[in-house]
Amino acid sequence: MKKIEAIIRHYKLEDVKRALVEHGVAGMTVTEVRGFGRQKGRTDVPRTGEYTAEFVPKLKLEIVARDDQVEEILDVIVRTAQTGQIGDGKIFVYDLARVVRIRTGELDEAAI
Repeated sequence: MKKIEAIIRHYKLEDVKRALVEHGVAGMTVTEVRGFGRQKGRTDVPRTGEYTAEFVPKLKLEIVARDDQVEEILDVIVRTAQTGQIGDGKIFVYDLARVVRIRTGELDEAAI
């Protein structure tokens, strides 16, 4: 089992969610996050003067999947979230030691 974390642009969420559901993903968690990478934040010039926002708002998707689903999920996220511009995001994949469904006590893949 794996946990997939994808950092994406806000406006890509519905497209990514729709594509993942079409490919059999049954659930995910979405969190608003802020960060920076190569884009180094951004500079805005409002009426009060120039300022730099060091952390750019993004969304973090968290998906738990069977090992045999991971490559397809990664492909779907990349194809759907990609704009070709700096700031498209990143995907991280982690091994999971244990999953427990609280309601039923089911374990591991049965709990996904």
